[in-house]
Order: sequence, then structure tokens, then C-alpha cells
Amino acid sequence: MSTQFLFFDDYSEGAHPQLLAALLANHTLQDRGYGADQLTLEAANLIKKHCAQPDAAVHFVASGTLANIVCLASMLKPYESVVAEQNGHIQVHETGAIEATGHKINYVSGKEGKLNTKAIQTVLDLHHGDQQMVKPKVVYISQPTELGTIYSRSELEQLYQFCQDRQLYLYVDGARLGHALASSRADFTLVDIARCCDMFYIGGTKNGGLMGEAIVITNPALQSDFVYHLRQRGALLAKARSVATQFTEFFRDDLYIQNALHANHMAAQLAQGLTELGIKFMHDSATNQLFPILSDVLIAQLKQRYGFHVWCKSEVPQHSVIRLVTSWFTPQSAVTEFLDSLRSAV
Repeated sequence: MSTQFLFFDDYSEGAHPQLLAALLANHTLQDRGYGADQLTLEAANLIKKHCAQPDAAVHFVASGTLANIVCLASMLKPYESVVAEQNGHIQVHETGAIEATGHKINYVSGKEGKLNTKAIQTVLDLHHGDQQMVKPKVVYISQPTELGTIYSRSELEQLYQFCQDRQLYLYVDGARLGHALASSRADFTLVDIARCCDMFYIGGTKNGGLMGEAIVITNPALQSDFVYHLRQRGALLAKARSVATQFTEFFRDDLYIQNALHANHMAAQLAQGLTELGIKFMHDSATNQLFPILSDVLIAQLKQRYGFHVWCKSEVPQHSVIRLVTSWFTPQSAVTEFLDSLRSAV
């Protein structure tokens, strides 16, 4: 019996050793708090450089949910709402965090987790200025989506132009942004992401960070007083450098992309092996999340040795969709053993 391998999440491990070493090397340095220290400023400037956005505002927070809460609430007036795809993280997996700020989510169906302009327009047509209804103001997407799919550069450009034409903001949840950028199907860069939205965040927690995300505000109109929103929501870190130092390491020597490349590569090997065994997928993922369809009997057998989430029931009787997630740390042996177990069972 092998050691159990986990495919639950891409944050099941601690942190990349290079990040831990940097935190240890800098932890006794004394400086100002709340993001005014030199380590935080260094990380912010490095991110601005990689985004080609010298005038952007960069802030560091502890988690993705905090980033979504603060960013979206700061962009919305009390009577305004956010438009999201029905599988969007803020719609399904944040326990009503956005609604708890007093803002409604107008969710619509998309294809493979992606929003399109036609779906957004249906919301705008319904909420046509009647004061008895909320007023849509922000369009929320994630890159990649909750289902592991990615928006192409042309799709991002089209969405952003659509939002600008209708005086809407476009916000990008980048919890797994590294995996999107490192995807073999990606035709966009971090520079493209930064120029095609008003605000986004770069996820660290799910790409080898101990914790933390970097919020990037490219729209000057949204930068003023943002720190007040951070403080009011409990998101302003006294020791912001604890997060910022990790992003310096991420972007100093391309570690951010290297971590994601490994995760995607392990997922691609899993996908290839599953396909060779004749296993179908709920949809085609381009990143480090896979959604194969297996019999409930086989799932029960695999769960004795491997950790993963059962995502939903399948349309095929007595079958379910599981989610397999690989990370910067996933060893080759985990992929090999999982596929060997499947071959034996099948």
C-alpha cells in the first residue's frame, strides 16, 4: 500500500522552499507596517513592471475571498450588482460573501464556465434602469474559470470593450492565474490581463505561496482610497511584507510560471492516461483541474488510496464527476500510481 496521494487542491502543501527561505531571511528586518515597508514596495514595483502598468496600484491581502470581497465592494455603490457565470467562485464557493457586503450577484449560464457578451446583455436588458431593481455595474470573471477553462486574448478584449462601451467595470479573479498563463493553450500574457480589465488579482496561495494574493488596480478611478476599503474589511495587513516577500520571489526569476508549468504538466499526463483508458471528461480543461467521469464503484475504490473531491453527479447512471487537481509539488509518482490503480481497476 503506497502513501496516499492528494489531488484535493493546489494548496494542500505548505509553500515552495524558495519562498520560505526568503521569509526566513527577512523576518528580523525592522520597517514600517501596513505596506509602507521597503520589501512591500519592492514587490509592488516588480509586479507593476511585469504587468507593464507603472501607474497601477498594488495591494497585498491574505486570501482570494478577501480580495474578491474588498475589490468588488469597492467598485459598487449600495444599489449596484455584479454579473457572474453560474459556476463562478463568488456564486458557488464563497458562502455568500459578496451578498454579505450588500450586493446582489446576477448569475447567468455560460459555456464551460465562461461568460460571453450575449449572456451579460441579457442581464442588462432585464435591469433596464428601473429603480426597483439593482443596477449591474461589475462583470466578474476568473482566469482560469472554476472549471479549468481559459479565456483567449480575443475573448478578454471583447469582454473589456463591451464593458467599456456600457460603462461597466471588468474584474478578474486570478486565484489560479499562474496556471492560465502557463497553459499550453494560452495566447495571452500578464500584460494582456492587466490591460484588459479594471482590477484583478494575482493568486499566490494556489501556486506555491504560503498564503496571499496581490491585487492590481489598473483603472485610476478605482485607486483612490482603496486602502480604506482594505482596513474596513479587515484585509489591511500590518505585516504586508509577509505576503509581498513571496511575490518578489515569484517574479524575480519566473518562479511563478515555473510552479504553474509543473502543475499543468502533471495534469496533462493524468488527462492523457485517463483518455487512453477510455475515460470521458465533463469538459476539456486547459489547466491543472481535471473533471473525469467515473463509476461510483470505481470512485469508492480509488478513495481508499487517493484524496480527491467528488464534484457532482453525472448524467450517466451510477457515475459521478470527480475533480483531480495537481500542484507545484505533485510528484511524478503520484500520477503514475494513480493511473496504475485505474488500469488495474478497469
